Amino acid sequence: MILPFKKPATLLLAMGLACGLWASRAVAEPSLPDQSLESGFHLLYGLDFSSAHQVFSAWTQQHPDDPLGPVFDAAGLLFSEFDRLGVLESQFYENDKAFDGRKQLSPDAAVRERFNNALALAEARARNRLAMNSKDRDALFAMTLSSGLQADYAALIEKRNLVSLRQTKQATVWAEQLLAVDPNCSDARVATGFSKYIIGSMAAPLRWILRLGGVAGDKNEGIADLQITAAHGHYLAPFARILLAIAYVREKDKTRAREILASLRDEFPGNPLFAREIARLDSGH
Repeated sequence: MILPFKKPATLLLAMGLACGLWASRAVAEPSLPDQSLESGFHLLYGLDFSSAHQVFSAWTQQHPDDPLGPVFDAAGLLFSEFDRLGVLESQFYENDKAFDGRKQLSPDAAVRERFNNALALAEARARNRLAMNSKDRDALFAMTLSSGLQADYAALIEKRNLVSLRQTKQATVWAEQLLAVDPNCSDARVATGFSKYIIGSMAAPLRWILRLGGVAGDKNEGIADLQITAAHGHYLAPFARILLAIAYVREKDKTRAREILASLRDEFPGNPLFAREIARLDSGH
């Protein structure tokens, strides 16, 4: 049985994982970007933040109107802060008590400034492109990820839950616009899938309150969205598997969670987090 998510703060898990921990991209599969961006994502999954930054920085300079380079760089910066501060430990998310009891962390001021500057550049480029074409997929994704990253920073580093909830809602709005442009964009379903799952798992009164605020969810629909991305996504397929593993842990289905984590460990051997979580599951802690 899925553990109930009793407080709105737990919604932040969705974006806190969805964009910060495993930075990735929602794009239409028929139009893949240059391989340099793909290599940057692979480096992030492997926790090689410095090399990923070089890839995304070069892309930003070589494509002066493209918002993807700077927003991906911001994702890498946030991910590196999460790693440095120990935010990437899954027991932090295993239950509501642990999440609600998290401490406000001490961010690196220089990294925070670089993060904010990268997001500002990404949003400026995205809005310029949307002014010319409101259905620009890369621009819509950049706005989705920018809102999600701001939600992550506010919740998981600054512990500003209400601010993060507003940004999470905005990220979902952008993601829905992207899906309206391209309903077959499997990767885009991560932005909505886990939010649906989290909200759908909350107690009925909270679901009703959030629905009044324009945030709805359905647990089964959320799982279905994640499964679609896990099976058919390009950049986000590994990330969708991570989210499904977390869901299985919360459902006490350790066998399925371990299977997914083992596949990720084998695919990204440079990332010790997967092996660490497998060991924790095996130990029963």
